[in-house]
Amino acid sequence: MSATASETRSVAVPLRLRSGVVLAITSVIGLLMLAWPLLLDVPADTERVDPPFLFLLLLPVILGVVLAEMSEGGMDARVLAILGVLSAVNAVLRLVSAGTAGLELVFFLLILGGRVFGAGFGFVLGCTSLFASALMTAGVGPWLPFQMLVAAWVGMGAGLLPRRVRGRAEVALLAAYGVVSAYLYGLLMNLQGWPFMAGIQVPGQDSTEISYVPGAGVLENLHHFVVYTLLTSTGGWDTGRAVTNALAIVLLGPAVLVTLRRAARKARIDRTGRGTATAR
Repeated sequence: MSATASETRSVAVPLRLRSGVVLAITSVIGLLMLAWPLLLDVPADTERVDPPFLFLLLLPVILGVVLAEMSEGGMDARVLAILGVLSAVNAVLRLVSAGTAGLELVFFLLILGGRVFGAGFGFVLGCTSLFASALMTAGVGPWLPFQMLVAAWVGMGAGLLPRRVRGRAEVALLAAYGVVSAYLYGLLMNLQGWPFMAGIQVPGQDSTEISYVPGAGVLENLHHFVVYTLLTSTGGWDTGRAVTNALAIVLLGPAVLVTLRRAARKARIDRTGRGTATAR
């Protein structure tokens, strides 16, 4: 069997037209929810700003609809078993690497899983991994749906990378993606909680370079957000996450890729995402 044929079959959760449309709509809605500080019309004299809680409550429901749509007819027992194992391993990895200074091991396996099993599987794995790890670490809170969604995008993006790249070039591609996705993950997670972490400009007082300014234009608040991210996150947590991703992929990636591809061959994951018995 050629490498190309094997790689073509390793699509554990196929993105059909309907599920692709649902996923695209959900991603747009999720991005709007993440960017609520820039989009919400807040009076200039307000001293408190709250996110649109109705939309925040809808996000878990929307994610549930997407997962149900993507899994309908697309995951059998073998695919579910692989998903369960990888989700459990990711949850343990996040538990032992609690994010101190950005040292998080959960993303490198998520990237490799999305690479081997496809974009749909990567999306589901991102959701289940962050959910399982939140249950283990008591990290359930209003931020969890955002973490699940952004991690799902990371896994999905890995599955959308060029498929023909192999060998050292593939490891370099995945390491570079690990760096870029680490910064994007931090950027998006900062955005949804920025007004609470950086503070809000009190009416009648001068604003700082990082505070959220009610009533200000999008460009002004975007400038404040970028400064806030550069000062508080990029040089520390995000860079630590990026370095961790790159090193883990370079050092462990080749062996993990071989293991995951062997699992895909044994499960005989075909183009529809269904597993078939392996000839003995």
